[in-house]
Amino acid sequence: MNDRLKRLRLLALDMDGTIYKGSTLFPFTLKFLADMKSIGIDYVFLTNNPSKSTQDYLTHLKEIGINATKDELYTSGEATIDYLKHRHPEFKRLFILGTPSLIGEFEAAGYVSTADSADDRPDAVIASFDRSLVYSRLCRAAWWVHEGLPYIATNPDRVCPTDQPVVLVDCGSICAAIEQAAGRKPDVIIGKPEPRMLEGIMQRRGLKPDEVAMVGDRIYTDIAMAKNTNTLGVLVLSGESTAEDLKNASVLPDIVADDLAMLGRLIQEAKG
Repeated sequence: MNDRLKRLRLLALDMDGTIYKGSTLFPFTLKFLADMKSIGIDYVFLTNNPSKSTQDYLTHLKEIGINATKDELYTSGEATIDYLKHRHPEFKRLFILGTPSLIGEFEAAGYVSTADSADDRPDAVIASFDRSLVYSRLCRAAWWVHEGLPYIATNPDRVCPTDQPVVLVDCGSICAAIEQAAGRKPDVIIGKPEPRMLEGIMQRRGLKPDEVAMVGDRIYTDIAMAKNTNTLGVLVLSGESTAEDLKNASVLPDIVADDLAMLGRLIQEAKG
């Protein structure tokens, strides 16, 4: 395992449960990030939640003490844009079930967001975690999916984690409604645990799988994506998953660490 740690050039870091909990930064996070930079290892923060823009997330990180750059954050929305540009450059017009922030990111990337009208035919349908969901737009998306247009989901999450007394219906549940109405699942799903999100980062940075580690607190998303991309999978026990969960896990991490502080020590020891 030391050989794999020696080769690391980039850490893909999950956010909630890994670098902070809720809105509270873990006390070891800033030192960990500084230590990694000092030994030449970069990092990028990943989130399956595309309901906020990159700038929204950067502002949130700054508020809790992390001064990150745009290159150090990657959302499933950005990964979807990268996927479209590389795999479907012919797509220009999109019907997007998403928040105004997400639609704005697609428009900034050069896409046209089509209207809720049968006369404004898109090239593809994008379904996302739409916290501003309007019933008529859900119906329009189902119509275009029923008509056979290409159909892409930004992430598979059925619900978004929250500490509030409410269930936040996420992209996977919105797609389930469309499937019941239109008879189709998404053609492509981008976010964790699917490999495309991490593949997008490696493609952007020109990295090989053995130079990257996926670090997170969820076995079924973070560790599963590491396995799907042949990158190093590091489970931290500072969030959702526990040591007990490992006993019944179908996918096992390469490394288990109590938290980022412990992982930092392992990497520094391997780097010598």
